[in-house]
Amino acid sequence: MAISNNHKMALLIMLRELLQKTDEEHTLNATDLIRILEKYGYNADRRTIYSNVEILQNFGIDVIKKEESPGYYIGKREFQLPELKLLVDAVQSSKFITVKKSEELIGKLMKLTNDQKASELNRSVYIRNRMKSGNEKVYYNVDDLHNAMNSDHQIEFQYGEWNTAKRLVAKRDGKAYRVSPWALTWDDENYYLIAFDEDDGKIKHFRVDKMIRIAITDVSRNGRDQFRDFDLATFAKKTFGMYGGPDADVTLRCEKHLVGVLIDRFGKDIMIVPEGKDYIHVHVLVSVSPQFFGWVTGLGSDMEIVSPENVRNEYQKFLKDILKTYKGA
Repeated sequence: MAISNNHKMALLIMLRELLQKTDEEHTLNATDLIRILEKYGYNADRRTIYSNVEILQNFGIDVIKKEESPGYYIGKREFQLPELKLLVDAVQSSKFITVKKSEELIGKLMKLTNDQKASELNRSVYIRNRMKSGNEKVYYNVDDLHNAMNSDHQIEFQYGEWNTAKRLVAKRDGKAYRVSPWALTWDDENYYLIAFDEDDGKIKHFRVDKMIRIAITDVSRNGRDQFRDFDLATFAKKTFGMYGGPDADVTLRCEKHLVGVLIDRFGKDIMIVPEGKDYIHVHVLVSVSPQFFGWVTGLGSDMEIVSPENVRNEYQKFLKDILKTYKGA
């Protein structure tokens, strides 16, 4: 039997009201729904409500009738409240998303639950004082990068750095970079592009919020062989703060209480070798950089770089150069 346009509109209004206003603790009974429809100019009776509920249920909407306090509510939703809280937290903590875009995204996430739970999400939102990108185009950069990867094309862009006037200016006098984009990753609250640079013949990473004027070229990507066995998780573990450097298998001697720190940084797959009752040795692959040395320094005398000798010597120089700054202080 064909459904009239009026009936179709009443059905959609009912669905919207149930989605926005109900859950297990908040229901709308037949009388409530009749009044709502009348407010929008649609005549309805209980048979209309029962019929509409049945149509929604047959369509797969989880409309549940609560018997103890008669009324209807939406049960299972696409996103449950804990899932939405996770997504809101991710948006809030993302440095690469501007305050304006964060507020827009969180507003959209709130529409995925009812009014009561949306108010819970709203109370947990703290954006204004968080570190946020000032580059509104970052959000669209991500889309451009996905399009380039999906179409298997290289990209060109300028890469920026902050000057003392707090402006993002292009490096290399504005000369464009050309790379083959292969992956995007989120590290330390920033978004990074992982790409192959054919001129240098190696994999590089770039912060998306510092990429300026991205253009998708007509040239097909290269670096397929280099990325065939590329492990993004391993890349993230060995790279500190996404600062690159030469890779090295490093042995660290640590006090036992640092085992949690090591697992948090390198994962559970590391091999831990006991040394007496107080110390352990671990062997890890790292990109040797000032950021790696800074991480070791932050753990003080409880961690020591044992080998290789060249990395140990480089770390000693790193510490000596810092001490020179404070000489005579």
